Amino acid sequence: MTEKQIGQITHVFNKISVGIIELTDTLKLGDKIHVKGAHDDFTQAIDSMQIEHEKVEIANSGDSVGIKFNSSVHINDKVFKTIDE
Repeated sequence: MTEKQIGQITHVFNKISVGIIELTDTLKLGDKIHVKGAHDDFTQAIDSMQIEHEKVEIANSGDSVGIKFNSSVHINDKVFKTIDE
């Protein structure tokens, strides 16, 4: 399995467990991501995401996408897409 950095966390809404990722690559529903930072290191599948409060199935480089996380995230955490080989 390989990983490719696709963005980083730019904002966090702790009460609702949502983080905003500024993307540098494409992300779509079903993708698996790895979040790594000073305090965080976990993986999860993307089952829902939003851009400007609208549900989307795919987000592209340059988009800021909101994702509900299973664990806490912090600003500047790096986000990687995991790719099964």
